[in-house]
This record gives sequence, C-alpha cells and structure tokens, in this order.
Amino acid sequence: MTQKINLPVDRPKRPRNAAATREAILRSALAAFSRHGYDGVGVREIAQMAGVTGVLVNRYFGSKEELFAATVEVVFADNKMFDSDSTTLAKRLAAKIMSKTEPIDPLLLILRSAPTPRAAEILRESIARHIERPLKASLPGPKASERAAMILALVGGFQLFRKVIGSKALAHAGRASLSRHLRTTLQGLIDSPSTGAARIRRSRVN
Repeated sequence: MTQKINLPVDRPKRPRNAAATREAILRSALAAFSRHGYDGVGVREIAQMAGVTGVLVNRYFGSKEELFAATVEVVFADNKMFDSDSTTLAKRLAAKIMSKTEPIDPLLLILRSAPTPRAAEILRESIARHIERPLKASLPGPKASERAAMILALVGGFQLFRKVIGSKALAHAGRASLSRHLRTTLQGLIDSPSTGAARIRRSRVN
C-alpha cells in the first residue's frame, strides 16, 4: 500500500497547454520518485505537485508505471557525452561529475526506486539503451561491455559517496587533485587492455 505523502497542495491550476502540462507532470514525477522512491508516492501526490488531477496524469501517461518509465527516459535520454572521440571521454566525464551544477536527482531516483523489481527493470533497460550501449560502442579494444559497465559503476559509486553519503575524504579533497585522480582512473578503463599494457611496458622501460 502506498504511504500517504504530505506534499504541497496549494498549487495554481495550470493553463491548458498539453506540452507544458506534460513537462510539469514529468518534473513533479522526477522530484517525487527521487525523494520517495517508486513505492513511496502515488499518482495523486504527483498530480498535486504538478497542479493537475490524477485523472489528467493517467490520461497523459496511462499508469504510474508508464509515468515512471517516461520520467526515467527523460533523465537518461541525453547521451551526447558519448558521441565524440573516446580520447577525451575521461576528461569530459570528470568535468561533468565534478560540476557543481550536476543534478543529484538521477542518482536518488536510482537509489530509492531500484528496490522495487519492476522499477529496477525499467531503470536497467533505459540505462543500457541510452548510456551503457553508446559507451560500449565508443570504447576501443576487447571487453568493451565489461569496461563500460565498470565506468558507470565507478561514476555512480563516486557520486554516491561524494554527494549522498558525504564522504569527508572526498569532500575535503582538493578539487583539482580529485579531478585528476578521477580522470586517471577513468582513462584506465577507457583504454583497451592492449593499450594499457603497452603504457605499462613503456613506463617500466623509461
């Protein structure tokens, strides 16, 4: 049974604009699912936050599950990060992760909704389609699928400890130093095993 959530109810009626209404519902859904998880909030509460009725939410999205799936698609649809040369990927990823404006909602959406099996399935499929597979395609060399998954695990774990748990070691580390270590670690996963082995051999010779 969905637990009742006390959310703001004094929301003005929204003007009749289909695109704006849909966007407002998705914004409210992202905030609600990130805060309470898939099982912790219902369509009625999300509708209240968006200033619409639950009937209208179902008219736009069909069901809570479909609304969650649409919210997840919006969160993970932007995969431009992996469109360009993999030689600059570590630098770009590190810069994005270290950005002060990088939103935390996607991470909280995963953490708080993944315990629900169907929500976890939706998250897994969307992440694979929008992020993991494009990342795999951009990586040179063998075992690209494993390395792509490890990169995502590294990024997610880093953000978890830094932004959610608030690790003191990460919070107190110098920004430049932390970014440099992050780039180095990411680059080690981006490089193909043969490239990495060649670098080790060169460093031993030198």
